[in-house]
Amino acid sequence: MKAHLLLGSLATVAALAACSPSGPAAPAIAPTEVAAVQTPPPDYPVELACGGVGGQSVLKVVVGPQGTPTDVALLTSSGNSQLDDSAIRRVREWKFKAATRNGQPVPTTIQVPVSFNPPEPKPDSCFAIEERMRRGG
Repeated sequence: MKAHLLLGSLATVAALAACSPSGPAAPAIAPTEVAAVQTPPPDYPVELACGGVGGQSVLKVVVGPQGTPTDVALLTSSGNSQLDDSAIRRVREWKFKAATRNGQPVPTTIQVPVSFNPPEPKPDSCFAIEERMRRGG
């Protein structure tokens, strides 16, 4: 009975050895994630900023292998179409370091929140805009 177990074990070892690749295994290259490189803020229309209109646009951005956005879409609106449009326009210009798999750059989809926070306290320029609006233009 022991001889039978020994033969079975040798057969298993031989079968496993046949499954392994010959020679040393290729080194695994660790994947990297997408990283922002240049992300200038979007334009914030002064009339909206001074009027206290703010919010957060959340964008779905596909970063291509070259590190540039290949697709930008609105996922969640800030509640103001001007702010959403400004966020989309600016993010299309952003630069990234592309994600990699096996050492090669690959497209990656990420979510990008863009916040518009009205300034506190209001800058002096806001008072001039408000006065001009009160006077009719």
